[in-house]
Amino acid sequence: MDDFLYTRADRPETALRLAAQPGVRFIAGGTDVLNLMKDGVEHHDHLVDINALPLSGVRDADGRIELGALSRMSDVAGNPAVRDRMPVLSQALLAAASPQVRNMASLGGNLMQRTRCWYFRDASMPCNKRQPGSGCSAIRGQNRWHAILGGSDHCIAVHPSDLAVALTALDATVVTHQRRIAIADFYLPPGATPHLETVLRQGELITRIDVPVTPLAKISRYLKVRDRATFEFAVVSVAALVRLDDGVVHEARLAFGGIAPQPWRSPAVERALIGRPLDEASIKAAGEALVRGAVPREHNAFKVSLVQRALAEVLS
Repeated sequence: MDDFLYTRADRPETALRLAAQPGVRFIAGGTDVLNLMKDGVEHHDHLVDINALPLSGVRDADGRIELGALSRMSDVAGNPAVRDRMPVLSQALLAAASPQVRNMASLGGNLMQRTRCWYFRDASMPCNKRQPGSGCSAIRGQNRWHAILGGSDHCIAVHPSDLAVALTALDATVVTHQRRIAIADFYLPPGATPHLETVLRQGELITRIDVPVTPLAKISRYLKVRDRATFEFAVVSVAALVRLDDGVVHEARLAFGGIAPQPWRSPAVERALIGRPLDEASIKAAGEALVRGAVPREHNAFKVSLVQRALAEVLS
């Protein structure tokens, strides 16, 4: 790891002033940033510790739950209001990482974590996300964990956050010290610039996440398919909010993880369900709509059928 300057900010003004400079990175739990620096994947001249800032806690506001960006994943997962009013969020957080990591990792840091693509994490391998213009090793390499939807000729890495998938289904908003950003607009598609992952500007600080409280959120579920039961990232995942009236789907919001560079939401999937009985035929139609346009690679073609089966399981 290269040498770096470390500052513990005790006021938001201090953190923002320091972070406006090039080469500066915020750090909270540090569960991702420090590993990337140790592996030589990221280099930062200055880390600004923001743990002392008043940005934690869960607040029940008017029609929404406000989640402080420095709230620890385990605290939010166990919060009674979150568990009762939006179980998909609690389930997604509990499915992430390990208990030890959940006790350290912040919500804001989880949203900002980098891909687990092994080519990105290996500083000796070409990777457009790490070094623009160097190539994507995964496209013709070992791509079992990689994207079947939403990728580009420059990158097929998948986003690793379970939290982001649940928040996408919940139609959450990321709040910074400057603006409000719909979660659907927060992550950038890879295109020709996969090194640009979010719409955040240099020094922009996530302060909280706003999640609407709706009857639909209360009827929600998160399913994660992974290689082992703990401390493993999703091969595929599904966040589902579905409401039935007399056996017919009245509302549906679905988001998927492990299959795209961003949390993936497909209006076509929801249209295939809404207004129809939730039966084998409609679930099959929704699955077919989901993978229409998929571009499987040599080692990840199994994800096409796996994500369809995961969707069927979560809707059963």
